[in-house]
Amino acid sequence: MRESCGLFGIFSPKPDPKISRTVYYGLIALQHRGQESAGIAVGDGEKIKYHKGLGLVNDVFNEEVLGELSGHVAIGHVRYSTTGSNVFENAQPIVVAGQQGSLAVAHNGNIINTRELRSQLEKKGLSFRSTTDSEIIALLLIEQGPDMLHACLDVTRTLQGAYCLLLMNQNSLIAIRDPLGFRPLCMGRLDDCVVFASETVALDAVGAEFVRDIEPGEVVLVNESGVESHRTAFSRSAFCIFEFVYFARPDSVLENVSVYSTRERAGRILAIQQPADADLVVGVPDSGTVAAIGYSNQSGIPYGMGLIKNKYIGRTFIQPSQKLRNLGVRLKLNALRELVKGKSIVLVDDSIVRGTTMGQIVKMLRTAGARSIHVRIASPPIRYGCYFGVDTSDRRELIAAIHEEKKIEQLIGADSLGYLSLEGLVKAVGLPSDRLCLACFNGIYPLQVPSFCTKYLFEKE
Repeated sequence: MRESCGLFGIFSPKPDPKISRTVYYGLIALQHRGQESAGIAVGDGEKIKYHKGLGLVNDVFNEEVLGELSGHVAIGHVRYSTTGSNVFENAQPIVVAGQQGSLAVAHNGNIINTRELRSQLEKKGLSFRSTTDSEIIALLLIEQGPDMLHACLDVTRTLQGAYCLLLMNQNSLIAIRDPLGFRPLCMGRLDDCVVFASETVALDAVGAEFVRDIEPGEVVLVNESGVESHRTAFSRSAFCIFEFVYFARPDSVLENVSVYSTRERAGRILAIQQPADADLVVGVPDSGTVAAIGYSNQSGIPYGMGLIKNKYIGRTFIQPSQKLRNLGVRLKLNALRELVKGKSIVLVDDSIVRGTTMGQIVKMLRTAGARSIHVRIASPPIRYGCYFGVDTSDRRELIAAIHEEKKIEQLIGADSLGYLSLEGLVKAVGLPSDRLCLACFNGIYPLQVPSFCTKYLFEKE
């Protein structure tokens, strides 16, 4: 499973030579949301300066680069690709020029009516430098004219899908959340500055105080006159439940719900629904750790660090070939032989997508001497693709879409396999099910998805 992008933005009422460093620290806190590219754009009242590149935040930025990005308004982005490949042209923020100046856009989500929108822009003679849906948004905004707020309110009526947006010109900052609120976006205060971030952990990292979540369908303008909020069409919330399962850091708070508490409760409910006779509970680090602790707390089976993670390997160590992907698992994780040898293990993870990684981990524990391995998953089987900001649109890649649980158990080499029920997961989150998007589990999408909605829609085969 690949995660969503991360956004961070800040508006200062006066010039701040260190504004890019604040964004840098915010992006470091959001690095788990995307490790393919990173970028920062800064406005100084006259122009927009920006720097972006492929790799982690620390790979892209250094003291010299940050020193050149000064101003009073800035946005930053960490990316993983849901529309378009991981190439420099697709890195964000996307900066486009219009007759009244430049505009920088950072986007988290996935637009599903991109083919129609791009075709409209191409008929007007506009050309594209990237293959992302984010550039489509930027050009739509530029086309609306110099009034940035009016442009945003108008363009949001044409966009379909998931989008949290931070956009800026040389002197103003706007935050937008789509009418269904698929992805998280919050606002905070840092002294006299207004801050926006995908998760509250980024506010914590820079010492900002959490103010509130941006509401679904809300457009927030920040400039020298202050903070101004507008609402667009709003029907119902469809917040992605997988933010609680996997994407967000456990120390974040989303929709006023603690991610850590949700995962711990999920583990407890999993222990009730899927008990196992075992000697030790082991979590797959890091996303399965908290659920494993919950499973241990409920079952009374001791928790142990049976798997050690190499902290210097990225969270999404993905390679094109199966052989290299398997090697990546062994580089990333190693079994603690002295702890697991001769024991019956409950192995807890957040989810199973392809099954490749879980099969490798089970094999690793057996090689280390585990007597039996009972896999327990703190979410239901993922049977349907996501088109709203997660790279799982192809159902053929989802093991639970093509195999029953008993067959998956055999394929990953486990002695038993048990999933948390959908009802159990919703109970763990504590939000009403009609406020959540559960499509990856039950196939009920909050928006109709076009059949051609694929990651490489605008790239040649």
